[in-house]
Amino acid sequence: MQRRFLILAASFTVLAATAPTLRAEPVAPDAFVRQVSTDVIDAVKSDKAIQAGDVNRIRTLVDAKVMPYVNFQRMTASSVGPQWRSATPDQQKRMLVEFQTLMVNTYSGALTQVKDQAVVVKPLRAGAADSGELVVRTEVRGKGDPIQLDYRLEKAGDGWKIYDVNVGGFWVVEAYRGQFAKDLSAGGMDALITRLAEKNKSLAAAPKS
Repeated sequence: MQRRFLILAASFTVLAATAPTLRAEPVAPDAFVRQVSTDVIDAVKSDKAIQAGDVNRIRTLVDAKVMPYVNFQRMTASSVGPQWRSATPDQQKRMLVEFQTLMVNTYSGALTQVKDQAVVVKPLRAGAADSGELVVRTEVRGKGDPIQLDYRLEKAGDGWKIYDVNVGGFWVVEAYRGQFAKDLSAGGMDALITRLAEKNKSLAAAPKS
Protein backbone atom coordinates (compact mmCIF):
# COMPACT_ATOMS: atom_id res chain seq x y z
CA MET A 1 0.00 0.00 0.00
CA GLN A 2 2.84 2.36 0.85
CA ARG A 3 4.34 1.78 -2.60
CA ARG A 4 1.06 2.77 -4.26
CA PHE A 5 0.92 5.92 -2.13
CA LEU A 6 4.50 6.74 -3.19
CA ILE A 7 3.70 6.60 -6.88
CA LEU A 8 0.45 8.52 -6.52
CA ALA A 9 2.13 11.22 -4.47
CA ALA A 10 4.84 11.58 -7.05
CA SER A 11 2.34 11.82 -9.87
CA PHE A 12 0.44 14.65 -8.17
CA THR A 13 3.55 16.52 -7.07
CA VAL A 14 5.01 16.70 -10.56
CA LEU A 15 1.93 18.65 -11.62
CA ALA A 16 3.21 21.45 -9.42
CA ALA A 17 6.54 21.58 -11.20
CA THR A 18 5.07 21.71 -14.70
CA ALA A 19 1.84 23.70 -14.20
CA PRO A 20 3.02 26.99 -15.83
CA THR A 21 3.99 25.11 -19.01
CA LEU A 22 0.63 23.36 -19.22
CA ARG A 23 -1.22 26.69 -19.33
CA ALA A 24 0.63 27.84 -22.45
CA GLU A 25 -1.40 25.94 -25.07
CA PRO A 26 -3.89 23.07 -25.44
CA VAL A 27 -2.39 19.60 -25.14
CA ALA A 28 -3.56 16.12 -26.03
CA PRO A 29 -4.45 13.93 -23.03
CA ASP A 30 -1.51 11.57 -23.44
CA ALA A 31 0.84 14.52 -23.97
CA PHE A 32 -0.56 16.12 -20.81
CA VAL A 33 0.17 13.00 -18.77
CA ARG A 34 3.56 12.48 -20.42
CA GLN A 35 4.56 16.06 -19.72
CA VAL A 36 3.68 15.96 -16.05
CA SER A 37 5.11 12.49 -15.56
CA THR A 38 8.54 12.72 -17.17
CA ASP A 39 9.68 15.48 -14.79
CA VAL A 40 8.61 13.73 -11.59
CA ILE A 41 12.04 12.63 -10.42
CA ASP A 42 13.66 16.02 -11.03
CA ALA A 43 10.74 17.78 -9.32
CA VAL A 44 11.16 15.76 -6.14
CA LYS A 45 14.95 15.79 -6.14
CA SER A 46 15.13 19.55 -6.60
CA ASP A 47 12.97 20.28 -3.56
CA LYS A 48 14.84 19.43 -0.38
CA ALA A 49 11.84 20.39 1.77
CA ILE A 50 9.70 17.77 0.06
CA GLN A 51 12.48 15.20 0.42
CA ALA A 52 12.49 15.96 4.15
CA GLY A 53 8.72 15.39 4.37
CA ASP A 54 7.79 19.05 4.96
CA VAL A 55 3.99 18.89 4.94
CA ASN A 56 3.64 22.68 4.79
CA ARG A 57 5.78 22.80 1.67
CA ILE A 58 3.79 20.00 0.08
CA ARG A 59 0.52 21.73 0.95
CA THR A 60 1.77 24.97 -0.61
CA LEU A 61 2.57 23.11 -3.82
CA VAL A 62 -0.79 21.34 -3.83
CA ASP A 63 -2.80 24.51 -3.22
CA ALA A 64 -0.93 26.63 -5.76
CA LYS A 65 -0.12 24.19 -8.54
CA VAL A 66 -1.80 20.80 -8.24
CA MET A 67 -5.42 21.68 -7.51
CA PRO A 68 -5.95 23.63 -10.76
CA TYR A 69 -5.40 20.34 -12.63
CA VAL A 70 -7.52 18.08 -10.42
CA ASN A 71 -11.31 18.16 -10.20
CA PHE A 72 -11.08 17.61 -6.48
CA GLN A 73 -14.75 18.27 -5.80
CA ARG A 74 -15.71 15.50 -8.21
CA MET A 75 -13.09 13.20 -6.67
CA THR A 76 -14.40 13.91 -3.17
CA ALA A 77 -18.06 13.62 -4.11
CA SER A 78 -17.45 10.31 -5.85
CA SER A 79 -15.52 9.00 -2.85
CA VAL A 80 -18.37 9.89 -0.51
CA GLY A 81 -21.06 8.48 -2.80
CA PRO A 82 -24.82 9.25 -2.72
CA GLN A 83 -24.69 11.01 0.67
CA TRP A 84 -22.70 13.84 -0.91
CA ARG A 85 -25.86 15.14 -2.58
CA SER A 86 -27.76 15.33 0.70
CA ALA A 87 -24.90 16.92 2.63
CA THR A 88 -25.19 20.58 3.59
CA PRO A 89 -22.89 23.13 1.94
CA ASP A 90 -20.99 23.40 5.23
CA GLN A 91 -20.53 19.63 5.42
CA GLN A 92 -19.32 19.52 1.83
CA LYS A 93 -16.84 22.33 2.51
CA ARG A 94 -15.46 20.61 5.62
CA MET A 95 -15.26 17.28 3.81
CA LEU A 96 -13.26 18.84 0.97
CA VAL A 97 -10.80 20.32 3.47
CA GLU A 98 -10.35 17.11 5.46
CA PHE A 99 -10.06 14.87 2.38
CA GLN A 100 -7.42 17.09 0.83
CA THR A 101 -5.55 17.20 4.14
CA LEU A 102 -5.75 13.41 4.38
CA MET A 103 -4.15 12.98 0.97
CA VAL A 104 -1.38 15.49 1.68
CA ASN A 105 -0.58 13.97 5.09
CA THR A 106 -0.69 10.41 3.77
CA TYR A 107 1.56 10.97 0.78
CA SER A 108 4.09 13.38 2.31
CA GLY A 109 6.15 10.58 3.85
CA ALA A 110 6.16 8.58 0.61
CA LEU A 111 7.65 11.49 -1.32
CA THR A 112 10.91 11.20 0.60
CA GLN A 113 11.40 7.76 -0.98
CA VAL A 114 11.07 8.76 -4.64
CA LYS A 115 14.41 7.89 -6.28
CA ASP A 116 14.78 6.50 -9.79
CA GLN A 117 11.28 5.87 -11.14
CA ALA A 118 10.40 6.64 -14.76
CA VAL A 119 6.92 6.76 -16.30
CA VAL A 120 6.03 5.27 -19.69
CA VAL A 121 2.77 6.52 -21.25
CA LYS A 122 0.91 3.88 -23.22
CA PRO A 123 -0.81 4.65 -26.55
CA LEU A 124 -4.39 5.88 -26.40
CA ARG A 125 -7.21 3.87 -27.88
CA ALA A 126 -8.23 5.05 -31.33
CA GLY A 127 -10.55 8.04 -31.04
CA ALA A 128 -10.20 8.30 -27.27
CA ALA A 129 -8.76 11.83 -27.41
CA ASP A 130 -11.98 13.06 -29.03
CA SER A 131 -14.14 12.08 -26.06
CA GLY A 132 -14.94 14.25 -23.04
CA GLU A 133 -13.66 11.63 -20.60
CA LEU A 134 -10.99 8.98 -21.00
CA VAL A 135 -8.32 6.93 -19.27
CA VAL A 136 -4.63 7.49 -19.94
CA ARG A 137 -2.66 4.40 -18.98
CA THR A 138 0.95 4.53 -17.86
CA GLU A 139 3.50 2.28 -16.25
CA VAL A 140 5.99 3.30 -13.57
CA ARG A 141 9.34 1.59 -13.98
CA GLY A 142 12.26 1.47 -11.60
CA LYS A 143 13.74 -1.11 -9.30
CA GLY A 144 11.40 -4.08 -8.91
CA ASP A 145 8.28 -4.85 -10.86
CA PRO A 146 6.60 -2.08 -12.90
CA ILE A 147 3.54 -0.45 -11.35
CA GLN A 148 0.33 0.37 -13.20
CA LEU A 149 -0.60 4.06 -12.93
CA ASP A 150 -3.68 5.20 -14.86
CA TYR A 151 -5.44 8.56 -14.90
CA ARG A 152 -9.11 9.27 -15.46
CA LEU A 153 -9.30 12.63 -17.23
CA GLU A 154 -12.17 14.93 -18.12
CA LYS A 155 -12.14 17.68 -20.71
CA ALA A 156 -11.75 21.13 -19.15
CA GLY A 157 -11.79 23.88 -21.76
CA ASP A 158 -8.72 23.42 -23.93
CA GLY A 159 -7.06 21.17 -21.36
CA TRP A 160 -7.75 18.28 -19.03
CA LYS A 161 -8.38 17.62 -15.37
CA ILE A 162 -7.70 14.50 -13.34
CA TYR A 163 -10.60 13.11 -11.31
CA ASP A 164 -9.35 9.65 -10.38
CA VAL A 165 -6.10 7.67 -10.35
CA ASN A 166 -5.52 3.92 -10.56
CA VAL A 167 -2.39 2.88 -8.66
CA GLY A 168 -1.34 -0.73 -9.09
CA GLY A 169 -4.86 -1.86 -9.95
CA PHE A 170 -6.70 0.17 -7.27
CA TRP A 171 -8.76 3.23 -8.23
CA VAL A 172 -8.38 5.84 -5.50
CA VAL A 173 -12.03 6.92 -5.52
CA GLU A 174 -13.31 3.36 -5.22
CA ALA A 175 -10.86 2.57 -2.43
CA TYR A 176 -11.86 5.59 -0.38
CA ARG A 177 -15.57 5.02 -1.04
CA GLY A 178 -15.27 1.62 0.62
CA GLN A 179 -13.47 3.12 3.62
CA PHE A 180 -15.89 6.02 3.98
CA ALA A 181 -19.02 3.85 3.73
CA LYS A 182 -18.54 2.45 7.24
CA ASP A 183 -18.48 5.86 8.91
CA LEU A 184 -21.35 7.13 6.79
CA SER A 185 -23.47 4.13 7.77
CA ALA A 186 -22.62 4.54 11.44
CA GLY A 187 -23.12 8.28 11.86
CA GLY A 188 -23.56 10.06 8.57
CA MET A 189 -21.49 12.84 7.09
CA ASP A 190 -20.53 14.45 10.40
CA ALA A 191 -19.14 11.14 11.69
CA LEU A 192 -17.00 10.74 8.57
CA ILE A 193 -15.66 14.29 8.79
CA THR A 194 -14.85 13.85 12.48
CA ARG A 195 -12.98 10.61 11.84
CA LEU A 196 -10.97 12.17 9.01
CA ALA A 197 -10.08 15.17 11.18
CA GLU A 198 -8.83 12.84 13.92
CA LYS A 199 -6.83 10.78 11.42
CA ASN A 200 -5.30 13.93 9.96
CA LYS A 201 -4.15 15.08 13.38
CA SER A 202 -2.57 11.68 13.96
CA LEU A 203 -0.82 11.64 10.60
CA ALA A 204 0.44 15.20 11.02
CA ALA A 205 1.93 14.34 14.41
CA ALA A 206 3.60 11.12 13.23
CA PRO A 207 7.36 11.32 12.51
CA LYS A 208 8.29 11.23 8.82
CA SER A 209 10.55 8.39 7.73
